[in-house]
Amino acid sequence: MDAIIDIHDIAKKYKGAEHFSVKPLSLQIYKGEVFGLLGPNGAGKTTLISMLCGLLEPTSGDFAIDGKTYEADEHELKKIIGVVPQEYALYPTLSAKENLNYFGSMYGLKGSEFKDKIAYNLERLGLTKFAKKRIDTYSGGMKRRINLIAGIMHEPKVLFLDEPTVGVDVHSKNVIMEYLTEINQRGTTIIYTSHHMTEAQDFCTRIAIIDRGVIYAQGTPSELISSTPDARNLEDVFLSLTGKALRDA
Repeated sequence: MDAIIDIHDIAKKYKGAEHFSVKPLSLQIYKGEVFGLLGPNGAGKTTLISMLCGLLEPTSGDFAIDGKTYEADEHELKKIIGVVPQEYALYPTLSAKENLNYFGSMYGLKGSEFKDKIAYNLERLGLTKFAKKRIDTYSGGMKRRINLIAGIMHEPKVLFLDEPTVGVDVHSKNVIMEYLTEINQRGTTIIYTSHHMTEAQDFCTRIAIIDRGVIYAQGTPSELISSTPDARNLEDVFLSLTGKALRDA
């Protein structure tokens, strides 16, 4: 199986920090996977993904995405990745359609094919009749759906998702997860973070559990459950590896 993301001893220590947020780790993510990166608050998930998205420079180590690196192929690399952050990356005073036009144009999308793509995605996620309304009038679930569309308009090879269903109602969550499954089935590799263990267990083909900047275990959900004593589900595995102490700090 071909690795679309190949990570070698990547690490990150923030300036002035006492400890590494991500300790040297190596990881391969394969084409077509839905790869779950799970961990408690402060585990290093966001730092790792930020490095893979080119938002943070690693302290040491290196990685390639589809054979490309930010040092040699930054422009081409940014074309093939999509990012859907947990915080809404939208202009609140613009309409949904205006937001999608703006973000699509950043990737060079234009013409009738682009218009058709916007129309299709709005219809698919139940937002057509709200297309001309300002984002700041939207509910949380509607914003989450538009946030998702904005990240996939250019049909990326690799999609980074940070808590894609946080704070949404059951109906929005169902539509979003069905939509993400369709995207994956069309060939997009998905890297996904979430605190919803049941959702991750059902959605991910493979999972890594990270804590304190270290990957403690990785495998399919069923492999992780079967290899953890007395575990009935992924939540049991997660608590067994990361402990039950609160992570508020």
